[in-house]
Amino acid sequence: MLILAAVPIGRAEDASARLAAELARATLIAAEDTRRVRWLASSLNIELKARVVSYYDAVEARRTAELLGELQAGQDILLVTDAGTPGISDPGYRLVTAAAAAGLRVTALPGPSAVTTALAVSGLPTDRFSFEGFPPRGPGQRARRFAELAEDRRTQVFFESGRRLAVTLAELAASHGADRPAVVCRELTKTHEEIKRGPLAQLAAWAAEVSGADPRETARKGAARKKVSGAVRGEITLVVAGAARASRRLARDRGDAGVLGLPGDLDVPTGHVLPPLPSR
Repeated sequence: MLILAAVPIGRAEDASARLAAELARATLIAAEDTRRVRWLASSLNIELKARVVSYYDAVEARRTAELLGELQAGQDILLVTDAGTPGISDPGYRLVTAAAAAGLRVTALPGPSAVTTALAVSGLPTDRFSFEGFPPRGPGQRARRFAELAEDRRTQVFFESGRRLAVTLAELAASHGADRPAVVCRELTKTHEEIKRGPLAQLAAWAAEVSGADPRETARKGAARKKVSGAVRGEITLVVAGAARASRRLARDRGDAGVLGLPGDLDVPTGHVLPPLPSR
């Protein structure tokens, strides 16, 4: 059986009792970072008995065949990543696909994910959302992808490195609009957790000030990129509001937005019931 185990995205004490039990009983663990899973076990006062093998991006394709062979021979495998849930912008997809195709059992120990955690604390609509992972690196690809997403009504969730955050926010401000609401979630659940809310342009200026990047730098074709002298520190999850939906436009057309107390940059998800209008 292949067991996908979600591990804490920050504090070790967020580990579930089931995760602790599986770590203690496992005989083979495939880990994105073998040092990280040993640290987690030590933090939970667990003595690992398992053979621990690496399973990260560079070896994922090759090691999938080896691990599939272990599963077919009757060996259970506990799959963990550095943080969060395997397969969510982390290794795991190839092994799950191979195991399922071979008719082997795949199960999961559900738990932490930076995607759902960031959505929950963002204050942006969560009834519909898209997870975009890390934006493309190439300027042309990024510009095309952001242009496609600009009119998407779903809330959008991205992962991004602190080094590229200021540039990404500036590019999103250019594609989605400077006033589009967004939330930068840094070091979620950790000691130095920080959640910054505001319009994209404002967040871009903040990230640029922190990192030393030029907030006006965009992915224009052929534009020279200024070298970033610093970076926003830590793990970053970015949540961006979707394009306005019919309910918001209707409220504005009726002139009700101010009466309802809806700020101009807030979307009301379809299906949510608004309170009755007060008498004028």
